[in-house]
Amino acid sequence: MSKNTRVVVGMSGGVDSSVAAVLLKEQGYDVIGIFMKNWDEEDENGVCTATEDYEDVIKVCNKIGIPYYSVNFVKEYWDNVFSYFLQEYKRGRTPNPDVLCNKEIKFKAFLNYALDVTEADYLATGHYAQVDSQNGEYRLLRGVDNNKDQTYFLCQLGQEQLSKAMFPIGHLEKKKVREIAEREGLVTAKKKDSTGICFIGERNFNQFLNNYLPAQKGPIKDLDGVVRGEHSGLMHYTLGQRKGLGIGGQGSGDPWFVVDKDLENNTLYVVQGDSHPRLYSHSLIATDMNWVKGYAPAKSFSCTAKFRYRQSDQGVDVEVLEANKIKVIFHEKQKAVTPGQEVVLYDGEECLGGATIDQIEL
Repeated sequence: MSKNTRVVVGMSGGVDSSVAAVLLKEQGYDVIGIFMKNWDEEDENGVCTATEDYEDVIKVCNKIGIPYYSVNFVKEYWDNVFSYFLQEYKRGRTPNPDVLCNKEIKFKAFLNYALDVTEADYLATGHYAQVDSQNGEYRLLRGVDNNKDQTYFLCQLGQEQLSKAMFPIGHLEKKKVREIAEREGLVTAKKKDSTGICFIGERNFNQFLNNYLPAQKGPIKDLDGVVRGEHSGLMHYTLGQRKGLGIGGQGSGDPWFVVDKDLENNTLYVVQGDSHPRLYSHSLIATDMNWVKGYAPAKSFSCTAKFRYRQSDQGVDVEVLEANKIKVIFHEKQKAVTPGQEVVLYDGEECLGGATIDQIEL
């Protein structure tokens, strides 16, 4: 590829984006590394992890010989991602901010910055995903490393973004990515993968939420209305949750699971035993559906779906109700499908798009 093709790499200070930059440089592109700062806060020890990450980005860029910059999207992140995250928790739902971050920040605010300010031709990231084009249409394909595939989080992207996106490590296994980093002597080669939601990092999730939303204690009841314990605030619980209820040893001795939240009465409902019918649903309604190709494959069709990131594909039938609203009927009943999370549709290796789960139907 011509050295006149400029690619901005979104660099996080991790091994994946570091290797993405290495590979693009090797392929002869004009590469610029840019670190996005999305969150402005120190952890419990007074350390701003963004500062440490940016220092790693600088070391990596110096090592491979590319220019680097830092860009601040803290305000955009707060307005477009974090405020939605809090709003969803207030509604008793469990949102997925990473999906929204890719849609609103990385592949909107940051993509526009890369194209307009640095005059880049493409934006590259360290996501485990692939893009190809067929008949003039772009397809979002799973990464080769099944265990690391991140198309779930990219399901809100469309044709415009994919036409400008590059995923240089999408064809590699994670093991190979680390090997390349070691071979190149990159400081990030052995750096631990970041886990969890970017703005929470390694912090205690419930404590973090309490900083922004007041927690109100209330009763834990079974479906007969018998009080089984006390919850610490409905936002701290998600459907299907088993751990942390503090009501073990009651009834049959089987584990208890969260099955419903009554916001009006501040009551958490639980059932006993993981085969309880109330834990399972046969369909869902989802809104804000994004079709990667800009349109649905048909008014109704069969495909596979994921209702959370770490899940194997499930067979489903999809009915398009409106342009951005779908009904998904499961071939087999599904446990603990959660409003606020994303349902992502697949046809083989191709990600068709995703929508926010709004209602579940038992």
